[in-house]
Amino acid sequence: MRDSESRWQGGLSRRKALVGLASFLTGSRRLGAQLDPYRLRDRVPGLDEMRDVFDFEDVAFEKLDRATYNYTARGGGSEFTLRRNREAFQWVKLVLRGVGDETAPDATTSVLGTPMAFPLMLAPSAAHGVLHPDMETATYEGCRRAGETPMIVSHVSSMPFPDIAKADGGPLWFQLYAREELEQNREPLEAAQAAGAQAIVVTIDQQATYYDRTVHDRNLSLRPRRPPRYSGSAGRYRFTSSRMWYEWQFFEELRTMVRVPMLAKGILTGEDALLAIEHGVDGVVVSNHGGRTLDYAPSSLEVLPEIVDAVAGRIPVLIDSGFRRGSDVLKGLALGASAICLGRVPRWGLAAFGAPGVARVLEIVQSELLQAMANCGVSDVASATGAVVRTDFP
Repeated sequence: MRDSESRWQGGLSRRKALVGLASFLTGSRRLGAQLDPYRLRDRVPGLDEMRDVFDFEDVAFEKLDRATYNYTARGGGSEFTLRRNREAFQWVKLVLRGVGDETAPDATTSVLGTPMAFPLMLAPSAAHGVLHPDMETATYEGCRRAGETPMIVSHVSSMPFPDIAKADGGPLWFQLYAREELEQNREPLEAAQAAGAQAIVVTIDQQATYYDRTVHDRNLSLRPRRPPRYSGSAGRYRFTSSRMWYEWQFFEELRTMVRVPMLAKGILTGEDALLAIEHGVDGVVVSNHGGRTLDYAPSSLEVLPEIVDAVAGRIPVLIDSGFRRGSDVLKGLALGASAICLGRVPRWGLAAFGAPGVARVLEIVQSELLQAMANCGVSDVASATGAVVRTDFP
């Protein structure tokens, strides 16, 4: 090859020049070209400009690095279940009442001895420290400001349960990721109960998850991280076996360490709900882990009626996964839930504005719930029955 040809082959082609220019423009903050076009704003709005909970997600998106945002936003696998959790609310219609009582609806209730100004709780979610420097104490403070909304503290929180409980807030529950060796569960359970946990929520889903989309997104956003090593008898199938040991009998063994009500979280069938009752569980949480575990699992909302029918009022049924608005909450109550747990929504508020953001998110959902109850002629939580909705589940 002649020298001129070598220089031409290794030189800057028009294609390479255009790619370089595009890369420069994409990274230019002046042009804002790196922003998602669907979230493009002239400025980041303030707390008093928030109108619904989705406004908080936009602000959180702007304030967080992409990997941290993705951890909250994304789901497992193809994210079918994540999408279905929201789609399911389209299959439930609220029944409007043109003439109703002028009295303001009463949303107060109680679940397993925990009084609640609204049938709302914070679902357990991990690592609030990546969202705000005040971590779970800011979340707890937001709950206090919003009518002392009960908070279920995650076992993998950014700070210990006793440190969160030191703040002056509302009711606290504790969520446990149980260990196979029974005695390994004693310390976290004792610490939480000694600090005032009013209930223990044992998560039983995510047993065989081998792929978490957020790990992939983190690799694309930050420094690449090695995939987890797979071990144990299930290793050949490419998932960890760390949670493949659960048996219902284990709840009876945990009961020896638990002095407060105990719930099983991750129930998606009436059969499992009955097994939970059989083994002494005081309540269940209908949940698919926010679409973060088994892909193509059903939405929580569509299986709720089956579980409520199976339980037949013997224990309270809570639910999470996909709830965003006050109208969503009323639909869940009408289908038989005792209370609704919010997961992603308060995380958006925390990332966007700290404790005031958490409080404002909860206040918006509470206000929307009261409006929906008034429009549907629902005077109190007990009046939110199946007559309030029309369902069309596929």
